[in-house]
Amino acid sequence: MPEQSATAHAALWISTLLQQFPELSAELAPGRASAVHRPAAPPPADLAGRLREERAEALLMQQRHGLAVPGHSAAPLRLHISDTIRDITDGVTELEEAVRDRLGLPRVRRAPVAERLRRIAALLDGIAADPVLAAHVRDETRRMARRCARALGDTETVVRVSGRCPWCDSVSLRAFPDRGAVLCVNPACRCTDPLCGCHDDPAYRHTWAEGEWERASATGEAGR
Repeated sequence: MPEQSATAHAALWISTLLQQFPELSAELAPGRASAVHRPAAPPPADLAGRLREERAEALLMQQRHGLAVPGHSAAPLRLHISDTIRDITDGVTELEEAVRDRLGLPRVRRAPVAERLRRIAALLDGIAADPVLAAHVRDETRRMARRCARALGDTETVVRVSGRCPWCDSVSLRAFPDRGAVLCVNPACRCTDPLCGCHDDPAYRHTWAEGEWERASATGEAGR
């Protein structure tokens, strides 16, 4: 069913967030190495100007909220990381509350992001019964996972898949091992499922979970 496909995709994005969100705190702490030991990226051309802007924003935060401003010897605030942490924390909280409200479930105690994500994952079977909710959960978890990856500077591993896409007949199939999925990367590709995100989101691509693709390929039913 389409809504089951949406929740299967949501499960992949939740899994990605569970893996990557803790890395944001490590990236935020000055002087700490990344949890996955990423090679240092070359400094941007406008680094000096960006640092001045970050220090000015830090000063404004101190004036408004009493937050300490780092001295000249301290590493500058990584505001894009802190903004991402706040956005994902708020987003996961709002998503869990919306899910529980839609399913008629009582509110639950406050919890860290990882615990909230696991609680949402535990409700995916119930979410699958509501196509609108399933699509919303898929879209929100995808948005947050992508923002998290951008903040961490991740470049996802992509592997070409032989054969043609069953929907658009182009040689545009790619496997993404990190998320365990196969996608058609052709921007013009549209599947026949009217509830699939490829119809209403220009950034979305029709996706098969890896196991789903392997079974469908073996039986010749990938596009049905």
